[in-house]
Amino acid sequence: MRTNLRQRRAVLTAMVRGIFMGVAIGSIFMAGFLFRGAISPVAASLLTPTVLAPVSQVGQYPLLTQTQILLNENYLRDQPPQKQLEYAAIRGLLSALNDKYTFLVDPPVAHSESDVLAGQYGGIGVQVKRDEQGNFVLYPFQDGPAARAGVMDGDILLQVNGKDVPLSTQQDAVDQMLRGEVKNDNGVQIRIKRPPKGEEKDFSIVFQVIEVPSVVWRVLAEEPAFGYIQILRFTNRTPSEVQKAVAELKSKDVRALVLDLRNNPGGLLQESVKVAGQFIDGGIILYEKTRSGEKPYEADKADFLTDLPMVVLVNQGTASAAELVAGALQDRKRAILIGQQTYGKGSVQLIFGLADQSSLHITTAEWFPPSKTPLDGKGITPDIPMIPDQNGRDVELGEAVRYLRNHKS
Repeated sequence: MRTNLRQRRAVLTAMVRGIFMGVAIGSIFMAGFLFRGAISPVAASLLTPTVLAPVSQVGQYPLLTQTQILLNENYLRDQPPQKQLEYAAIRGLLSALNDKYTFLVDPPVAHSESDVLAGQYGGIGVQVKRDEQGNFVLYPFQDGPAARAGVMDGDILLQVNGKDVPLSTQQDAVDQMLRGEVKNDNGVQIRIKRPPKGEEKDFSIVFQVIEVPSVVWRVLAEEPAFGYIQILRFTNRTPSEVQKAVAELKSKDVRALVLDLRNNPGGLLQESVKVAGQFIDGGIILYEKTRSGEKPYEADKADFLTDLPMVVLVNQGTASAAELVAGALQDRKRAILIGQQTYGKGSVQLIFGLADQSSLHITTAEWFPPSKTPLDGKGITPDIPMIPDQNGRDVELGEAVRYLRNHKS
């Protein structure tokens, strides 16, 4: 009787742990990720190739099998479905590792994860940014529906579907106003104000499937001599998109650069190394520590943009691969960092597909910036720390412009 009780408690404990692990998965994934390569055909270019767990190694848990037999023979009530019990047991096992980045993802969530990484949504194809005055400024994606309708970089959003958009509105709420389901000419009407004359224009734009770029760039309206590059995430396209951004900005004779890594949750290791190397003329970018030892990653000799004055913007949403780039640029004295302490994720995960289309994230390595300062759980401290504006004004970008005006060569 006591033996049965202990075994029941073990199963229940595993299930409880599994529940808590499942609740945590979404926030962990969005907080920051650093991968080597995809978990489904949709995102095949983004993560590691799907690998099935070897069946020959499955029979290692005789006590678990014994527990299930005893449950089948003695348990009073109906048991949950077998798959639910199996997931709970896996999550209980993973919880013993005390590594929040090693976890199981159910099949539906794994598929959604792929969609997120693929970077698609229904909308009009604009990036919404707040300027230092708090205005919602629009930057349409190239060849997107907003751009084709005539929306231009720097247009200030005034109304959506006939309703004013107060400056007190949260930015994520504004983003959602400009997105929607792609069907039956579904869309949105917007009114904008166009600097410098302040003329107002109305646009009616139909929602389309938007392929979100990993990089957006522009010449800063606040200072036409400065270029601005924002990396939204690190995908296999990011290095080439950064090169394209740099080439366009150089053609406009920019004399300084702002690299915005705020709210960038990370992405692919090799691609982030390549991006960091585009701003550094050779040398160490990071050290990676695995079970087999330590490996340095070095930048190739860059042939452009290694000497312009540069500022990197960071915040608490700057994580993983984005921290890798920020840490390399800071340690190598290539740029100064402005903003808030970064998230603090210094580990690398591989993703393995299981037989039922669920997936398993497993931590396989740690990485360190050139100074070898540990940042996992700590983050990177900016050179110029700033308190975020409560009203959403972009005070960090304003500070970056002021700094570069005083320090440009």
